Amino acid sequence: MEIPFFKNKSIKSFLDFFSRVSISAIFISAIPGKINGFERTVEYISSKGIPDPISSILLVGAIICLIFGSGFFIFGENQKIGSVFLLLFLIPTTIIFHVFPFHQRAVFMNLALIGGLIITALREPI
Repeated sequence: MEIPFFKNKSIKSFLDFFSRVSISAIFISAIPGKINGFERTVEYISSKGIPDPISSILLVGAIICLIFGSGFFIFGENQKIGSVFLLLFLIPTTIIFHVFPFHQRAVFMNLALIGGLIITALREPI
């Protein structure tokens, strides 16, 4: 069933942009803490059993994925690239920090984000 309100191209474009900004907000808000608290975040990653040098490399990769992923996801002509960057950040993060031990709420929230990012990666642009 089509809703006439959503047939308007400018409304669809606005809602699409608003949705991408809304999804990206959680990722964008994580960037300053990871940069400003770099050493503390490396220690936290290391506490999960990952050696220090690898923890630092993973954190740099995470920051890059968050910055480029959010940028491409919101502003890029091809949001699929942004979705992939954000998935590269979110899937391992969910497994490392929320599966063992199991944090049900965090896992389910991340699964919802993963689902939305996969939908964006698979869909055709408006």
